[in-house]
Amino acid sequence: MKSSNGVSVAPSNGVHVKPSNGVHVKSSNGVSVAPSNGVHVKPSNGVHVKSSNGVSAKPANGVHATSSNGVHAQPSNGVHVKSSNGVSVQPSNGVSRSNAVAALAVPGGSLAQLAPGAGAGATSGVLGALSAKARAYIALMKLRVVELLLITTVPAMMLAERGLPSVWLILVTLVAGTLSAGSANTINCYVDRDIDQVMGRTRKRPLVRAAVTPTEALVFGILTGIVSTLMFGFLVNWPSALLSVGAISFYVFVYTLGLKRRTPSNIVIGGAAGCFPVLIGWSAVTGSLSWSAALLFAIVFFWTPPHFWALAMKFRDDYAAAGIPMLPVVASPETVTRRILFYAYAMVAVSLALAPVAHIGWPYVACAVLVGGWFLVEAHRIVRRTTRGEDPQPMRLFHMSITYLTLLFIAIAVVAVV
Repeated sequence: MKSSNGVSVAPSNGVHVKPSNGVHVKSSNGVSVAPSNGVHVKPSNGVHVKSSNGVSAKPANGVHATSSNGVHAQPSNGVHVKSSNGVSVQPSNGVSRSNAVAALAVPGGSLAQLAPGAGAGATSGVLGALSAKARAYIALMKLRVVELLLITTVPAMMLAERGLPSVWLILVTLVAGTLSAGSANTINCYVDRDIDQVMGRTRKRPLVRAAVTPTEALVFGILTGIVSTLMFGFLVNWPSALLSVGAISFYVFVYTLGLKRRTPSNIVIGGAAGCFPVLIGWSAVTGSLSWSAALLFAIVFFWTPPHFWALAMKFRDDYAAAGIPMLPVVASPETVTRRILFYAYAMVAVSLALAPVAHIGWPYVACAVLVGGWFLVEAHRIVRRTTRGEDPQPMRLFHMSITYLTLLFIAIAVVAVV
């Protein structure tokens, strides 16, 4: 380092400083300078400079420079910084103009040059940015929720086929169904971006983190919906395509825009959007619907409130802070758990009604009784715990509901092919 005020540093895994105004130097594979005029250099395989005349550099395997007269450089590997006030920093282990960043500070705080290096570093930077953007779009689709919906689709297809449909039909239906649900979820994130930043469990969503812009999210949601509809229409059948459009529209306009912020019945009515995959799966095979498909729809319909209210009990404060009138926000825990129990009984009753209507035998009935009874026991427990003033432990029921639905539809798939 050589400057107009007499500071000279030439490190080579160490330090040599010969200033005219008095300098204290301490280095460890880098540079540390604490002079009387306020210059401090502390490296981490690089250089950190903080001075009273406005130069500051902090590296990340290189140098990051900020100054009171407007210099800012943040390299990926190393930096050469030269400013008009006479400070020049050139570490031996991090400077290469071909793979670093050069910054020239001039009076008045302007950034005269900021040239990122070429080569592998620049390429990895572009690929990293594209990868981050892709992950943000995938996160908007809420694929963990979609996975649960698809669990019900394939068994519905198998029951409609009374066997195993073609692998091609299953694959196309699942891909198109994923895009359909992802479209609805993305548009939901666009609409709810204001409340997502208030709720603790949604603060990491891409729109809250500004990983994508609202316009990008909306366009992505619309395009995935269009692609899904065309896939269903041309590769499956148009009744399935219409059902897909109906599912997206119901979720966005009825639930998200119409009910969610207005009524505690939001999840009861709006939850019907999550029941469409069984109808789409049935229609993909038969091109029509039936009473068996309607009962599959009803199972998921009555399953949704206990599943979601249990989650809402856990995150009650989040929903209250966001002004969302979920039932646990506006009703007592006793009321919520009694309704959970009511819908649980309705769900199990409908699951048993499926057997005679769909002409599936006793193995399915035995499984429906077993897993249904298991779920009802936990539903009664949450009521008792709430009545006694104990912790209701709602997440036990929430996780159990996922297992219940999975096991029940696996039973449907097995009896369909046996």
